[in-house]
Amino acid sequence: MAPTNPTTPTRSRHAAARVVRPLVRHYVEMVIAMAVGMAVIGGLRSLNGLTVSFVERPGTALLLMATDMAVGMAVWMRVRRHPRAAILEMCAAMYVPVVLLPLVWTEVIGPTAFMVAVHVLMLIAMLAVLLRRRHRLGRC
Repeated sequence: MAPTNPTTPTRSRHAAARVVRPLVRHYVEMVIAMAVGMAVIGGLRSLNGLTVSFVERPGTALLLMATDMAVGMAVWMRVRRHPRAAILEMCAAMYVPVVLLPLVWTEVIGPTAFMVAVHVLMLIAMLAVLLRRRHRLGRC
């Protein structure tokens, strides 16, 4: 029987935590930045009577919301000194749900399902970008 090292599980847990913690922190920061961008910019637009409904104009509503979120994330990522390429990729993730527009235009899905799908797809696209750039997270 081979000797076991009782510290190995602890070391591997610490190593895993060093990898996962920055990913989770950055993901949460991006979600918060998205929400702040959407609340602040969308709120300003709403105060000026420039609201757009997902029911009436799903494409326009999606583009405005994605832009609000992208601006919030870009500002926060710039504060955290992320490289421009990473900022652009993360912002581009907000526009991935555009691929769903034909489904709502052809009434394959309704406006509520579209809005839910858009948010889920944004979060998945954002996670994909985050995982692609995970090697840089410890430096930002």
